[in-house]
Amino acid sequence: MNSQFALRVAVLGGIALVAFVVIFFRLWFLEVLSGEAYLKEANANRVREFTVQAPRGMILDRRGHPLVENRTSLALQVQPEKLFADPKARERELKELSKVAGMPKDEIKKEIREQTNLLPASPVTLQQKVDFELIAYLRERQDEFPGVTADQVFVRDYPNGSLGAHLFGYVSEVSEEQLDEPAYDGLNPGDRIGATGIESQYDNVLRGRNGATRVQVDAAGEPKGKPLSSVEPKAGDNLVLTLDEKIQKAGEAAIGQFGLPAAFVVMDIDDGSILGMGSVPTFDPNIYTPPVEVSDIKSLTNDETTPLLNRATQGDYVTGSTFKLITATAALEEGLITAEEPYNDTGSFQYAGRKWINAGEAPNGTVDMTSALQFSSDVYFYSLGIESEEVGTDGGERPIQLWADRYGFGSLTGIDLPGEGAGLIPTPEWRNELYDQAADPDSCGGKQRLFEEGCYETDRPWTVGDSMNLSVGQGDLGATPLQLAVAYAALGNGGEMVRPHLADRTENALGEVTSEIDPEPSRELDISESTRATIMDGLRAAAMEPGGTSYEVFGGFPVDIAGKTGTAEKTDQEDQSWYAAIAPYDDPKYVVVVTVERGGFGADAAAPAARDILMQTLGYNESDVGEVEATATPTD
Repeated sequence: MNSQFALRVAVLGGIALVAFVVIFFRLWFLEVLSGEAYLKEANANRVREFTVQAPRGMILDRRGHPLVENRTSLALQVQPEKLFADPKARERELKELSKVAGMPKDEIKKEIREQTNLLPASPVTLQQKVDFELIAYLRERQDEFPGVTADQVFVRDYPNGSLGAHLFGYVSEVSEEQLDEPAYDGLNPGDRIGATGIESQYDNVLRGRNGATRVQVDAAGEPKGKPLSSVEPKAGDNLVLTLDEKIQKAGEAAIGQFGLPAAFVVMDIDDGSILGMGSVPTFDPNIYTPPVEVSDIKSLTNDETTPLLNRATQGDYVTGSTFKLITATAALEEGLITAEEPYNDTGSFQYAGRKWINAGEAPNGTVDMTSALQFSSDVYFYSLGIESEEVGTDGGERPIQLWADRYGFGSLTGIDLPGEGAGLIPTPEWRNELYDQAADPDSCGGKQRLFEEGCYETDRPWTVGDSMNLSVGQGDLGATPLQLAVAYAALGNGGEMVRPHLADRTENALGEVTSEIDPEPSRELDISESTRATIMDGLRAAAMEPGGTSYEVFGGFPVDIAGKTGTAEKTDQEDQSWYAAIAPYDDPKYVVVVTVERGGFGADAAAPAARDILMQTLGYNESDVGEVEATATPTD
C-alpha cells in the first residue's frame, strides 16, 4: 500500500470515527440525558384532555319563571387549523364535508372565514341539532375529515326572544386581553362569558367551572378504552331577579305600541327592586348564540336607531315638567316660596328680553304650589327659577341645582347593570368653562369658528334664562328614566334614596339559596313632611282631579295615584313625552316612569302607557276603571 492510499484510508477512517462519536453522543443525550423528558412527551401524545363544558346558571324572574336558560345540541364544528394543510387536500375535504353535511362548499368557506374573524379562538360552528347518523359517519372516518368534530354543546337560550334583552345582555367569547385578568383565571380561548347586561354583571355567578376528561388515544387521535381520569364540571348558580315577567311584558307592550324609541321603569319605592324595565327599539340576544350570523350582528351594531342602547339607564334626556318635583322641593325647603303663597298665572310674562309662556299660553289664574303642580303652570315655576338664580348671584348655592344633586341627578344610581349613564346638572361653572374654551384662540381655531367642525358646545356664558329653563326640566339637563324613578321614589317613601337593583338572590341547581342580594339605600334625603305632603297633593290632583294634566287618562282609575306629565322640547324634533307616577297615593308602593321620544305631550303617549303598566302592576282590569268626565285637552 503506497503512502497516498494510506493517507486516504486514514482520512476516511478519521471521518468515520468522528461521525460515529457524534452519533454515539447524540444517542447518549437522547436516551440517557433526555430520555425521561421524551418519555413524558410520548406518554402525553398518547393521552388527551377533553374539556367538559359547564352549563351557565339560569336567570329567573321573582316567581321562578325561566327568563334565560340553556339548551344542548349536537353541533357540527370545524377547527380550521386542524384541516388538511395541503390546499388541494383541504379542498377535497371541504368538498366531501359539503356532501355529507348538505351545505354548499362556498357557504362552509364563508362561515369559516367570518366566524374565525369574529371569534378567532373558537371552533367554527357550521350546524346545530345535527343528526347522530352524521356524527357516527364522521367519527368512523376521522382520518378523512381531520379538524371536523361534532360535540354536545351548551348554548344560551332566551325563550322570550327580545323580552328584557337590554337587562339580560348576551354572552360572547372571552378576549385575549380578558384572559390575562384575574376574574377570568382558568378560562381558555374560545370559552364564553357574559358580555353585556346581567350576563356580564353576574358572570362570576352564572359561569360555573368547566370539567375535564383524560383519555388514551390511538395514532389517529381517537379515544380508546375507558377514561383515565375526570373532573366533573360545576354548573353555574341560578340568578333570581326582582323582575316580574308579567309586568315586564306589559311594560314592553305599552311602550312598543307607538313604534318610537321609548323606555320604562317600574320600581318598588321601599327597597329599589326593579319589577320591570325596558327600552325600544330592542334586539333578540339569541342572534349571539352560535352559529353566529355575522351579517345580523353587523346590521344590529350599525342600526341608526341604536337598538343596543338601554334608554332606561343610558338615555341622556331633558325631562320636561316631571322635573318640577325637584324645583318644588327646592323652593319649599329653601324658602323661595310657601306652599299657600298665591301667584297670578296670566299665561305669560316678559323677562330678560323675551316672553315666557305656558304651553299654549293658557292662563291658570291664581295658583299656589299644589294647583301649580296640578295644572303644570310653567310661568309659576319660571318665577322660581328666577328666585333660584338670585340666590346664586348673591353668593349662595342655587337651590334647584342643590336639590337636583340631592335627588341623585348628575350621578349614578348604582344599579347592578354595566354602562349606566350619570347625566348632567347644568351649572354656571359648567357652561362658563365651555364658553371659555370656545373663546380660546388656541382651541380649534378660536371663537370665530363656533360650532364649525363640532369644535364647541356653546357660544354664550350662563344666564338667568338657563335657571328658568332648568326649573321646568328644559335646557341642558341630562337625565335617565331610572334617575327620575329614584327621585320620585324618594318623595313617595319619605326621603330614602334607594339603590335600584335587579338581582335578588342566587340558588344552586337544587334550588338552595347560596346568597342574598339586598343593597343598602344610598342615603337619606332630608325633606320635611309638609313639603312632601304639598307635592304629593299636587301630583294627585294632576292625575285625579278635573283640570289636572293627566286627569283624562287617570280620572277613572280604580285607585288614586300621584302623577306628573312632562313634555320635553327638542331642537328639530317633535316633543318627547314623559310620565312619572307614584301608586297608590295613600300607601305608596311603586313608582312608574315612562318616556316616548317624539311622543308629543306627556298625556298623549307616556301617560296612557304608564296607565297600562300600573293596571298590571296593581292587578286591575279594564272593568275596574270608571268613566272620566271630559275636560279641556291637557297641554303639558
